Amino acid sequence: MMTDIGLIPTPAVWEDAPGLDLPTLGGEVEADVCVVGLGGSGLAAVRALTAAGRRVVGIDAGEVACGAAGRNGGFLLAGLYEFHHDAVAKIGRARARRLYELTIAEVARLAAETPEAVRLVGSLRVAASPEEEDDCRAQLAAMRADALPVEWYEGPEGHGLLVPTDGAMHPLRRVRALATRALGDGARLFERTRAVDIAGDVVRTDGGTVRCGGVVVAVDGALDRLLPELAPRVRTARLQMLATAPAPEVHVPRPVYARWGYDYWQQLADGAIALGGARDVGGDAEWTHDARPTAPVQRALETLLRDRLGVRAPVVRRWAALVGYSDTGLPVLAEVRPGVWACGAYSGTGNVLGALCGRAAALHAAGAPDAAARELVALLRGAD
Repeated sequence: MMTDIGLIPTPAVWEDAPGLDLPTLGGEVEADVCVVGLGGSGLAAVRALTAAGRRVVGIDAGEVACGAAGRNGGFLLAGLYEFHHDAVAKIGRARARRLYELTIAEVARLAAETPEAVRLVGSLRVAASPEEEDDCRAQLAAMRADALPVEWYEGPEGHGLLVPTDGAMHPLRRVRALATRALGDGARLFERTRAVDIAGDVVRTDGGTVRCGGVVVAVDGALDRLLPELAPRVRTARLQMLATAPAPEVHVPRPVYARWGYDYWQQLADGAIALGGARDVGGDAEWTHDARPTAPVQRALETLLRDRLGVRAPVVRRWAALVGYSDTGLPVLAEVRPGVWACGAYSGTGNVLGALCGRAAALHAAGAPDAAARELVALLRGAD
């Protein structure tokens, strides 16, 4: 039974300060590259382009980080959607190991870039069953074989894995900080500006036009609608969360994910618990473009909160966000139309992979990919 605020959708727990209140695009502007989507990956693209001396226009249908970038669980996890041993089995050891190494480095880079929004405290994967504990041990063996940082953990949260190089963040604070810096670097950013037609040399919006030399579409949830040609490869899913008032009765020093990654939680600086997951409880109904929380999933989350975590504090926020899942478990990073590069479908891992993919897409769209951008595209495509 749901308590406290019931099923009233609220702003995400991260929405603790006013937005940037950027203008809406009207009329025609010119840029070297237009970036569609101002979440974490889009702003990584914008900043890579300004650093390369390109003129950049960025647009978003809503506000900066109004999608999953500002409404997720705030986890910074190295690796891919698949646990490392599963990724090794699926895409090969060399590719899986190299992608894991790149994401470790990216977590450290994100922390250095926005220390005000990131805590490098590690993460826990805890087992919810004997079968999952066996799987944790298989992951441990695969990571140790590849010299990746991991420790076996037994503590109050349960048994499983401690990854010391992971972390947690305030996602909305981080992305708004990136937007502010991008503006200072000369980028022109527009909110409440919906792309209605996208080609490599022009992006038409509901109120204006951007003429450009290349385009980056940096959208995760609803990527299949913005670029319909990706629909066979990408599906949009709803991820639901809740948050409590400060909960001094519990102590969660680092982000935790459990039950094969379906459930996840962290404790914030004020003691509140932010908890999400239970997508499997919702079943096929969670494959949707509807970003409103639902009773079955919220009930499951509150049961987890009370029975598993022992939290007594009232629930004060309930929200959902849309993310993209790919058919391979690997992100989309590709030129999907002439001059149009897309990045997205991070399968729930967009905080880290999104920044990597956004930078790579930006440099490709500008016609100047560096070695890192070329390597990432090759790794995700499976090329040598």
